Amino acid sequence: MINAPSIANCDLLNMGKQIDEMIAGNVNFLHIDLMDGHYVPNLFLPTSIVKAIKTKFPQVIADVHLMVTNPQDYVDLLKEYGADYVSFHIDSTSFSIRLLRRIRDLGMKAGIVINPSQRIEIIEPLIPYLDYVVLMTVEPGFAGQKFMNGSLQRLDELNALREKHGASFLISVDGGIDYPNSYESVKRGADILITGIYTVFNQPDGLKDACLRFEREMSTVK
Repeated sequence: MINAPSIANCDLLNMGKQIDEMIAGNVNFLHIDLMDGHYVPNLFLPTSIVKAIKTKFPQVIADVHLMVTNPQDYVDLLKEYGADYVSFHIDSTSFSIRLLRRIRDLGMKAGIVINPSQRIEIIEPLIPYLDYVVLMTVEPGFAGQKFMNGSLQRLDELNALREKHGASFLISVDGGIDYPNSYESVKRGADILITGIYTVFNQPDGLKDACLRFEREMSTVK
């Protein structure tokens, strides 16, 4: 299981310090949400945050989640800035295969995002081009939401689809991750958990120890 804290939960005035704390807590995978105020009703962070993070923390894997219209306009710049993983929403472009190929051609891992209102099988034609799938367990656009009912069943469907095709794409679960649904998500095939305020941020033992505790607890899941 990969613990991928979302920097959307960081205190923006102390982000560098908090990333240091997360790294000290064995985190090497950061989830970076970029929102354009059009695809989702929120505007959050410029693309240059990826460059800033990779410049100061080159050892960290930058997992960029594009909540934007026209995601194809971003990928070349994200490569220049050092992104490692790039995912986009399947309904944000009419040319998902072309964009997945472009992301891979640039040497990054290519991912697709499924919203709660979309059927899991919508990604079936894309499977040969996928390195990972992000299963949204909240409506995208805002941090701190609650894990939606029915999300674990959707995770079962996604894992079954992966097994049906003998595919190797990773499954990332994003939204409202807490301890109970983390245990269940890992049991049901999740590889990456996008963590936030219910697991690692704003915890009484501090960010470093909360990350260590989460990793330790998830390592016991069978």
